[in-house]
Amino acid sequence: MGPVTSPLRADITATLTSWSAPDADQDALRHAYLAFLAARPDAPSRTCAPGHVTASVVVLSADRTRTLLTLHPRVGRWLQLGGHVEEGDASLADAARREAREEGGFDVDLDPIPVDLHCHPIVCKGYTEPTRHLDVRYVALAPEGALEARSEESTDLRWFDVDALPDLPAEVENLVRRAVERASDVTGR
Repeated sequence: MGPVTSPLRADITATLTSWSAPDADQDALRHAYLAFLAARPDAPSRTCAPGHVTASVVVLSADRTRTLLTLHPRVGRWLQLGGHVEEGDASLADAARREAREEGGFDVDLDPIPVDLHCHPIVCKGYTEPTRHLDVRYVALAPEGALEARSEESTDLRWFDVDALPDLPAEVENLVRRAVERASDVTGR
């Protein structure tokens, strides 16, 4: 895949510029992402070896009591759904929505405002050394009665009660908590 188009890069920049971070650490990350985007025109593309922007999504059940997690084959842990932005994505939010559909098996009602950011090292397919994912994370609600369908990108895919999560990295546990709070705060959802 070649570099991600300028309109998508512009959307990522606009999304991060207008986002109100929930705390000082998140705001510092937001500024770091914006600086990386300014320095690297290829920042959204997985071919950007120093790091690249990714989109992920915490999918909650319609009643907000469960979350859909994937057992990531490279990481070996339960994580939210997500991955690389792609050339065909109209926006960063659309990339998160697409990832939910590809990895979860259904369309979601996505809140277009990010819930938080997380930067982490990972060895991506095609790399021998770790790169960094500059992950922008969203919240979405599954339709009532949604049936998950595991993709080949996952070792396992399951719904977990938000009050009885499996052994998760602390940052994912915090992400689920923030997602539940956000989903409860958004009116009409």
